Amino acid sequence: MKQVRPKKNLGQHFLTDLSIAKRIADTVDMPYSDIPVLEVGPGMGVMTQYLVEKERPFKVVEIDRESVAYLNEHFPQLRENILGEDFLRMDLQKVFDGQQFVLTGNYPYDISSQIFFKMLDNRDLIPCCTGMIQREVALRIASKPHNKAYGILSVMIQAWYDVEYLFTVEPNVFNPPPKVQSAVIRMTRNKVSHLDCNEQLFKQLVKMAFNQRRKMLRVSLKQYASVSNSRFATQRPEELTVADFVELTNVVGMDVLCADTII
Repeated sequence: MKQVRPKKNLGQHFLTDLSIAKRIADTVDMPYSDIPVLEVGPGMGVMTQYLVEKERPFKVVEIDRESVAYLNEHFPQLRENILGEDFLRMDLQKVFDGQQFVLTGNYPYDISSQIFFKMLDNRDLIPCCTGMIQREVALRIASKPHNKAYGILSVMIQAWYDVEYLFTVEPNVFNPPPKVQSAVIRMTRNKVSHLDCNEQLFKQLVKMAFNQRRKMLRVSLKQYASVSNSRFATQRPEELTVADFVELTNVVGMDVLCADTII
């Protein structure tokens, strides 16, 4: 079978450098070396060839039918474990019968954030996630407060995961070469089992604050009177740590509670 043609509508950029492919594949070994691995978007299997050698349960999920056919032909030992599905629509509880697994892949740039939000929704199932994404997004995820890159992804992911920016990958090792640099990261579940606040409200406030990131919180969250009377009034969202956002959520939570009581 001929090689798979990269499809623009699927955001496919096939990695061609085998040494980099092996480096990415090896990121799944730490700190969880014995639980199953799920690879998203294997394409023609440049990472798959190294992942399949590891002595642990392994599956791949690929939405592109041409790639699925290629993988079936070139990785016959994986045929029962090649899932021709859309990762974003999958029930992850069913992949390894409810068992935890490491998530990895050369993620399509245009849906990487959606992939990580799904990871967050399944954080008890995914103690570790590694892989390659657009460098700009990787920097955003790993960024600390008081930084332009710090934003919604930074706060939401760092609330539940420790983030490591591992290394940068240049465009010339892909077919076709992307117009941007890529980067490999690893996200490992921290010890937080629950946030000390209303977690739904926490997500809502983080998004609201960063949607007007240049404004002080007393302006971007003006519908909550308690914010103007708090220590956060004149701060901007990029100045707040995850713990600060938890505290802010509890401040705002009093407004919500009072409103519900009045109603």
